[in-house]
Amino acid sequence: MEEESSQESNNPLPEDDDEDAVVSSLTVFNEQKSKMVGLSKVMNKVKDALAGRYKVIALTGMAGIGKTAVAVEIFDDPSICSRFEPRVWVKVGKNYQYDKIARDVLAQLDPDMSRSCVREGDERRALREMLKDKTWLIVLDDVWDNSVWRYLCDSVPFGNISRPRILITTRLHEVIYGIDIISMPFLNKDESWDLLRERVFGEDSWPPQLERAGKKIAEKCDGLPLMIIAVAGILAKAEKTEEYWDKVASDKQNSVFTDANDAILKLINLWIAERFIEPDLIQTLRQALEELYFNSLVIVSQWASSWFLRFSSHHHHSCSCHGCNGKVWSVKARYIKSCRLQSSLLHMCNREAGKNKFFHVLDRYDADGLEESTKGQRRLCIHNNMLLGIKDLRDTIEFNCAFTASSLLCYGPYQQYQVPICFGLRLLRVLDALTIRFYEFPVEVLEQVQLRYLALTYNGDLPSFISKLLNLQFLIINRHMSIKYCGALAYVPVEIWDMKELKHIQIMGKDLPNPLCRASSLKNLSTLLSVSVHSLNERVLEGIPNLTKLGIQIELAPDDDGKFLNCFDRISSLNKLESLKCVIMNPELRFVAPPPLALSMFPSSLKKLHLSGLGYSWEYIRVIGLLPNLEALKLRCYAFRGQKWEIENTRFLRLRSLVIEDTDLVQLIVECGSLRLIEFVTIKHCYKLKKLNWEADNYPMDIKVVACIGLAEEEIYRIKRRKPSISVFIE
Repeated sequence: MEEESSQESNNPLPEDDDEDAVVSSLTVFNEQKSKMVGLSKVMNKVKDALAGRYKVIALTGMAGIGKTAVAVEIFDDPSICSRFEPRVWVKVGKNYQYDKIARDVLAQLDPDMSRSCVREGDERRALREMLKDKTWLIVLDDVWDNSVWRYLCDSVPFGNISRPRILITTRLHEVIYGIDIISMPFLNKDESWDLLRERVFGEDSWPPQLERAGKKIAEKCDGLPLMIIAVAGILAKAEKTEEYWDKVASDKQNSVFTDANDAILKLINLWIAERFIEPDLIQTLRQALEELYFNSLVIVSQWASSWFLRFSSHHHHSCSCHGCNGKVWSVKARYIKSCRLQSSLLHMCNREAGKNKFFHVLDRYDADGLEESTKGQRRLCIHNNMLLGIKDLRDTIEFNCAFTASSLLCYGPYQQYQVPICFGLRLLRVLDALTIRFYEFPVEVLEQVQLRYLALTYNGDLPSFISKLLNLQFLIINRHMSIKYCGALAYVPVEIWDMKELKHIQIMGKDLPNPLCRASSLKNLSTLLSVSVHSLNERVLEGIPNLTKLGIQIELAPDDDGKFLNCFDRISSLNKLESLKCVIMNPELRFVAPPPLALSMFPSSLKKLHLSGLGYSWEYIRVIGLLPNLEALKLRCYAFRGQKWEIENTRFLRLRSLVIEDTDLVQLIVECGSLRLIEFVTIKHCYKLKKLNWEADNYPMDIKVVACIGLAEEEIYRIKRRKPSISVFIE
C-alpha cells in the first residue's frame, strides 16, 4: 500500500525510514480524513482519561490496530486543542534514547531555538521553565521502553493547578505498568466491513452485489485496521466484479491475503507431547505465552480463570506521577487458555518455519513445489483435509518425511467422510485428527509406538490393544454426533490401566472401567473429562489419586430423583482436585429437589467449579461459598434456581471470577464482607433479573451483562458511578 505524499502541516507523522515508523503510519488518516470506524468509543475513553486523575495515559495494542490513528485524532481534536497548550508529538520507536527526549521536546516548543542555546545537561531545566504553569500535552508515539516516559515525568512540571498530561502509544504491556491503560479493541464484523468499503469506494456509491463477498473478506482480516487498509488498497486498484471478489473471499491463499483465522489452540499440551518442555515447567511456559500477549504478538481467544501475581521492578528512574512512584507493581492476570496469531504475523511465521524445516502448512495441492516444500519437514499441518485424499500427496509426504516428521495436525474444516491419514511417518509423537471422522478405528495408529498425543473423532469402541501405545500421554476421542446413549454403559477397554504415562483422558460417551486389581493406578493422570457419573466409583477414584481436573456429564433418566448427585460424596477423596465441571446433559426442573449439599462433598483444594442444570435452591450455595480456595465459579442452565440469591458476609472470600447464565433469578444481593477479591462478573441470559444490589465495599474490575432485558442499565451504572474505574459491557 502506498503512503500518501502530502500531509497536513500539523499532522505529526513520522518522516524517518524506520520500519516501525512505517507500520505506525499506515493507519494514520491523512488530509482526506477517513472515518474513525469502530474507534470513536476509544477516543471518548482517551478524552475522559485526559481529564481524569492519571497524569500518564497509555494506548496499547498490537501493531496496526490503530493506536497512532487514535492518538493523531486526539492530538488534533478541537476540544483537546482548546484545553492543552502547548501540544508536542514525539515519535519514539524501538531505538530511541530516553536522554534525547528533553531536547526533542524543546525543539518543538520553540522551533527557532538553536540547539546551541541550551548547553548539554541543561535541557531538563530549560524544559521545566518553558512548561511551568502551562496545561501542556505531550504524545510519545510507539514507546518500547518505560525509561522514556519515566525520564519525561522527571523532566517536566506537572503543577498543582493545571492538568498537563502525557499520552503514550505502545504495543508492549511491560512498558505501562502502574499507569492508566486503555486497550485498543479489534473491529467487529460490521465495523470491519464499513472500513473496507469506505477505503475501497470512499464517498462513492458501492455495488450492492459486492456486499456478501466484501463482508467475508473483511472478516478474514481479524478486525485489525492495518490489515483491512492493506487489503482495501489492493482491492481499490483491482477489478470491481462480483466474480473477482468472490474469488478473493473464498480462496485462503489468494494474493490479496493469506489465511487470517488460523488458530493456535491446545498449545501447552502439544508442546509437552513434542518434548519442547517438561511438565514441571508449565508455569514458566504459561508466563512465556503471556509475554507474547504482553508484547501484542498473540490474540487471546479465551482466558482461563486461574490467577497469578506478577511482580516487576524494572525502573530506571524514579517517577513522581500518580501510580508511578518507583515501587514494585503487582499485576493480576488470567492464564491464556487459547490464542491465535493475526494473519500477517501468521503468514510470516509459516513462511520462516517452512524455510527452516520446523513446521510446514499444506492448504493446497501444488504438484510442482510439493517435493521441495515437504522434504525433511519436522511438523506438518493440514489446513485442507481433502488433500489427504490425493494419493500422490500422501506418498510424497510419507517418502520425504518418514523419518523426520514428529507431528501431523489436521486443522482443516471438519470432514465427516473419512479420508486416509499419512501413517507412514515413523517418528510421530503428535497426531491430531479431530476434524476427520473415522468410521473404523485406524489400527495403523498402534504402529506409532512413539505417540504421546492422539486426538480422533470416532464413535465406536476402542480396541484393547490401544494399550500398546505405552508412551501415550494425551488421549482425546470425540464422537461424531453427541447423541443420548440408550442401553448398557460404554467403557474404554480395561487395558487402559496399563498405560502408565497417561496425563490427560477425554473420551466422549465412554467411562473408565474398574481396574482388574486394586494395585492398578494411573498416577500421572491429572485430567479426566467427559465421563459420566458412573465412572466415579471407589475403585476408579483410588486409581487416579493425583487428578487435578475432572469433567462429569450426567444424563437424567425419566424417573430420576437426584440420587446421582451422591457422586459429590465420592469425589471429596480427590484431595488434589482443583477444577470440577458437572453438567446435566438433559436438565429437567421437574425432578424432586436433590439432597442438600454438604461442605464435605467438595475437596478443599478446589479452585474452579462449573455447575450446570442441577436445579438446587440458592440457599444451598452457601456451602460452596465456604470453599477456602475457590477462585472461579460458573453457574449455567439453572445450576441453582429461585428468585433471590443473597451472597452473605464472609462467603466466596477468594473468588475472582463469577459467571451466572440462564437462571430464573430476579434479585442478586452482594452483602458487605463477601466477594472480597472479585475481579470479573458475567451475567448472561437472566431474563427475569431486575435488581443487582451490590452492598459490598469492593467491586469487580469488569461487569459484563448479556441479554438480561429485565435489568435496567442504571442498576449497573449506579455501581460504576461509585467506582468509575469499573469496565462495563452491556449487550
